[in-house]
Amino acid sequence: MNKKESQQELLTRGVDEIVVVKDLEKKLDSGKKLRVKHGVDPTTADLHLGYAVVYEKLRQFQELGHVVVFLIGDFTARFGDPTDQKESRTLRTKEETMKTGKNYIKQLGKILDIDKVEVRYNGEWGDKMSAEDLIHLVSKFTVARMLERDMFKKRIKEGKEIGYHEPIYPILQGYDSVMLESDVTVIGTDQKFNELQARPLQEGVGQAPQDLMMMPLLVGTDGKRKMSQSLGNYIGLTEPVNEQYGKIMSIPDELIMSYFVSVTRLSMKEIGDIEKELKGGMNPKEAKQRLAREIVKIYYSEKDALNAEKEFENIFKNKQKPSDIPKIEIKEGNYLIPDLLVDLKMASSKSEARRLVEQGGVRIDSEVRNDWKEKVKVKKGALVQVGKKKFIEIK
Repeated sequence: MNKKESQQELLTRGVDEIVVVKDLEKKLDSGKKLRVKHGVDPTTADLHLGYAVVYEKLRQFQELGHVVVFLIGDFTARFGDPTDQKESRTLRTKEETMKTGKNYIKQLGKILDIDKVEVRYNGEWGDKMSAEDLIHLVSKFTVARMLERDMFKKRIKEGKEIGYHEPIYPILQGYDSVMLESDVTVIGTDQKFNELQARPLQEGVGQAPQDLMMMPLLVGTDGKRKMSQSLGNYIGLTEPVNEQYGKIMSIPDELIMSYFVSVTRLSMKEIGDIEKELKGGMNPKEAKQRLAREIVKIYYSEKDALNAEKEFENIFKNKQKPSDIPKIEIKEGNYLIPDLLVDLKMASSKSEARRLVEQGGVRIDSEVRNDWKEKVKVKKGALVQVGKKKFIEIK
């Protein structure tokens, strides 16, 4: 593709909305090296394909010569973004957020040229802000404006509390763009309200207001809700290659095309050809195999993707167990199943583990266990299975 075609794909591929599209087009046409901001609060251990939707768009900006400014919200993560939260988040320490943030940067390197990324932390200015500074900042907004958000209205209707700190979060997120002199921010659609707060703040200090490029929220493996670690419907960027491949194969057929557009690097022409083949009667499994190969080779290699495909066929078509079942050493004894799954890192939390048990997705020595309150005796040689893809042998 020439530069004009690349720029057109940047503005259209997988994009849900742009505010303001004409302004962004002018900025791109100007030849200026734009500062492209994206911020993330380090609140979970690992990144997943839901994040990759935005990061692939950042990669497109980077390949066109623009500067990606990746902001780790080590300050804002301590109290957390209230977006879509039915309850106030638990407060975190600076040490927790810094540790998780550094892990994010390592994972980000699988998508972006990390040496060309400007990595920043909003603790740089958040930790230096005095009470007077904060009061001056929040005075530029009204309580009514902050409470316009749907989830705050819902909480008020349901009689649930809103922490006094929560309406301040969008203001602080907007202030990040002032400090970074952001030209455009790339975000998920759920962050629109927060990032809109940056525009009047930037204008107030003489900066051109940032434009917003909003990407759709990727639906998880359950086919119903947005991808989330807490919901257990995620595909991690760094999880074992066979698990990554297998999870992609498990997505509902109706998600195939959106995944091709959002998290692969195939051209739109190639994706259009696949869509035509599907409409012409192609088995969706074949499309998913191509999808899984394309995604896995981004995070591992083409050889790894082909090996994962063979392993998948052995397990599901030939009804074999994996050839490389990992072995983990834990203390023998009686365990509640959720505790066991978390200890073996087969579930990210006890709540996820309970859901897996209730769904009949947990086997110990080939026996289905569907009572998460049950204690099981664990000894050397025991085989623990979660779903159709995850196996661990106790050593």
